[in-house]
Amino acid sequence: VKPEDPGSRLGSPGPTLARCTRGRTHLEIVCSGWRRAMKRNVRLRCPFRKGTCEITRKTRRQCQACRLRKCLESGMKKEMIMSDAAVEQRRALIKRKKRERIEAQPPGVQGLTEEQQELIRVLMDAQMKTFDTTFSHFKDFRLPAVLSGGCEIPEFLQASLMDDPATWSRIKEDLSPLKISLQLRGEDGSVWNYKPPAKNDGKEIIPLLPHLADVSTYMFKGVINFAKVISYFRDLPIEDQISLLKGATFEMCILRFNTMFNTETGTWECGRLAYCFEDPEGGVQKLLLDPLMKFHYMLKKLQLHKEEYVLMQAMSLFSPDRPGVVQRGVVDQLQERVALTLKAYIECSRPYPAHRFLFLKIMAVLTELRSINAQHTQRLLRIQDTHPFATPLMRELFSSTDG
Repeated sequence: VKPEDPGSRLGSPGPTLARCTRGRTHLEIVCSGWRRAMKRNVRLRCPFRKGTCEITRKTRRQCQACRLRKCLESGMKKEMIMSDAAVEQRRALIKRKKRERIEAQPPGVQGLTEEQQELIRVLMDAQMKTFDTTFSHFKDFRLPAVLSGGCEIPEFLQASLMDDPATWSRIKEDLSPLKISLQLRGEDGSVWNYKPPAKNDGKEIIPLLPHLADVSTYMFKGVINFAKVISYFRDLPIEDQISLLKGATFEMCILRFNTMFNTETGTWECGRLAYCFEDPEGGVQKLLLDPLMKFHYMLKKLQLHKEEYVLMQAMSLFSPDRPGVVQRGVVDQLQERVALTLKAYIECSRPYPAHRFLFLKIMAVLTELRSINAQHTQRLLRIQDTHPFATPLMRELFSSTDG
């Protein structure tokens, strides 16, 4: 029987075992029909007493004898017919392997397209390679100097004050009035604590500025490497890569910092380092007046998965409206692809209806993050001429993209 013969494809097994609509091979269909007859050793006879019936898709059920004859002629052997137990064992094996494949997928992946699964895999791989959550490689950083005579004004600010008395007032306003304490655990188990001076005149943040510049630069480098690992980002022109990083680096760092934020203690737990904003009155209400603190509490309340965090980073990175971006259409398509993947992930991994508004909440969070980024950039630009602690990378990232 030739494979192109309709009878061979639909009525009997041809050289290939093509699947039928029920997911079973033609050979299985034939065997299931004859298995009981073979067990009973039934002698089949052609009802037309010719033995030469034409077996087609329409006539294959009319004469079992001729149908069997045609199967035997095409190579089917009676001794190769599977037993009922063997058939059930094979079906159980297929089901088990299918179940194992599904269970091996990460949570939330079921129901996503292969393209969406690949995007999440690429982003998670980039995150794992570039996010040092334990800060084990953060070394040689500057620590705040504890001055016995209180918080002295550095020489660079003293000179500025002589030329322009309004300088200090502006810097005091830009440098948050919130106090930051620092705890450093040594490898030998010792603990070093830094508490800001008790004065509340705005100068208490100055000793910590060099260290904050170091930790910010360390996080910036991780985010930049994250982007460079992603092939979709590397395929963009270098000018667009720079523009996107200038616009998104601070936002992406804030998202990473949020994964290490402990809402119960108000502390960022960064390996051996711990940072805490302190309210002089001992509460959190005043802290929440600061947009950045309010943002961290709001985002942490959503209890996001690590996949959702990394998709948010990609949403921020691929923002086509950043200043200086040329291929806006390409970047817009990338952001839309990430957004659809995030929405699909939430629908697949989150119970309904409890999290039916989570995607919209995340979009609102990203909008708020853009506003915080703009405020932070303006503050840094106002003080960068007199700020001696900003690293070269910080100055480059927050410089204007124009020109």
